[in-house]
Amino acid sequence: MLTLTDNDFQRLYTYIKKNYGIDLSKKKQLIVSRLSNTLSSQGFKDFSAYVDEILTGRDPEMVTAMLNKLTTNYTYFLREEEHFKYLWDVVLPDLAKKHAKDKVLSIWSAGCSSGEEPYTISMYLKEFFGAQASQWDTRLLATDISQKILNTAITATYNEESVSALPPSWKTKYFVKAGKDKYSVAPVIKQNVIFRTFNLMDPITFKRKFDLIFCRNVMIYFDQATKDALVQRFYNATFPEGHLFIGHSEGLTKATCPYEYIQPAIYRKKSK
Repeated sequence: MLTLTDNDFQRLYTYIKKNYGIDLSKKKQLIVSRLSNTLSSQGFKDFSAYVDEILTGRDPEMVTAMLNKLTTNYTYFLREEEHFKYLWDVVLPDLAKKHAKDKVLSIWSAGCSSGEEPYTISMYLKEFFGAQASQWDTRLLATDISQKILNTAITATYNEESVSALPPSWKTKYFVKAGKDKYSVAPVIKQNVIFRTFNLMDPITFKRKFDLIFCRNVMIYFDQATKDALVQRFYNATFPEGHLFIGHSEGLTKATCPYEYIQPAIYRKKSK
């Protein structure tokens, strides 16, 4: 395993924090363990030359590959099922009434990784609206900083373990078998998700505000100031009475959070 000097460690985590908001200042061993094989396979003899190359910013894919290695998060369909129960019981009935005339919902999966989250949301939307689904525009935005991970999401083929929490009928209805223990998301669900690259440190300038933002198990990598600033940007981009869902392993500071706390990992923007 390659050695990471304190100086190279500081250069690397400072660059990552400044540009991507991810705080790895206490994760030296994680960096070494997750990147050593990558460095060796790319022909680097030490971390110093690798950090030099990263800091130039000449190869964006090299940077996103590094971020993928350092922030890999295990995910699967229907993760944190309590969120989807609340979505079904409370959020979707409210939105169906609110948008009864325009029939347009605005939902964002921020930090969508390999796509399980936005596809799960889409299945719930199709189930909720049922025979009326074709009358509604429920297309949702799914973003991630990495084009590589988005390519996996767009391919939309998953293993048995990833889909195991879904109701069996949904696997039949919303997937196509793609070989032994492989499932591809059906076109009716794939077409309902719009994937885009987006850095959550950037200003949020989408044309329309959101009824619902999912940003789960992303902010665990951010320090408090970065998290507070991002939540404020989310708040500004949320319709009144809109919701923010975060991961159950995360928490927002009551003193600085502009949203109203509803229940663990669920927040709401008050009406005007």
